[in-house]
Amino acid sequence: MKIITSVNNSQVKAWSKLNTKKGRLKQGKYLLDGWHLVKEAIRTHEPIETIMVQPDFKHLQEIEVPEGADLIQITDNVVKHLSDTKHPQGVMAVIKIPEQQEIAPEDVTGAWLFMDNVQDPGNIGTMVRTADAAGFSGIVFGDGTADVYNPKIVRSMQGSQFHLKMVTAPLEPWIKAFKAQNKPVFGTELNPDARPYDQVGKHADFALIMGNEGNGMNKDLLKQTSLNLYIPIIGKAESLNVAVAAGVLMFQLKAN
Repeated sequence: MKIITSVNNSQVKAWSKLNTKKGRLKQGKYLLDGWHLVKEAIRTHEPIETIMVQPDFKHLQEIEVPEGADLIQITDNVVKHLSDTKHPQGVMAVIKIPEQQEIAPEDVTGAWLFMDNVQDPGNIGTMVRTADAAGFSGIVFGDGTADVYNPKIVRSMQGSQFHLKMVTAPLEPWIKAFKAQNKPVFGTELNPDARPYDQVGKHADFALIMGNEGNGMNKDLLKQTSLNLYIPIIGKAESLNVAVAAGVLMFQLKAN
């Protein structure tokens, strides 16, 4: 097994650039950091290029290296250089960014989550993971939404990106396509005049739009929805975190 001990190694320098959006776009790859993510990528047959492990990684014998992938041993200093976590687990992988799926909004079924200018990596990753748990079919990352392969987002998704269809595209064509097929498109706003979220029933085919953390949904998009929903606040908090609100709404709206 090849061993890399220096952060000045050319491969390490290339991997390190995957922590930036520019580097990911240029190389067409991103980093997985942690055993659960690497294991799930192996299980779902994702296009792994390289797996990097520390010599004392406790699950080393459990790693089933995919055909065509390299297994490289890296020392503690290299792991710390590549990882953006305080306590790296000692295993990472380089994986190819999947080509943008050619998905026509007219052809999709099931429940879909639309993100409008959502910025916080933790919120985005949590919403992807929750959509997976709630049985959603896919996610559209609309204009202004942060790069889905940001390391913090990848860590928060916990492998759910391997279970869902994911599209980066403007939301307007998707809203129009859903409404043209009589699939409801639910917007969200902090407005008591909107419809309470628990008064619209459950649905098999629909879209839910979640907006920016500070400013909410784009006002033009709010005018294009089928209905805008509101979660009544019972206590004294001013509002809910967008990822928490998304979780409440996804499980409430999705028909089993």
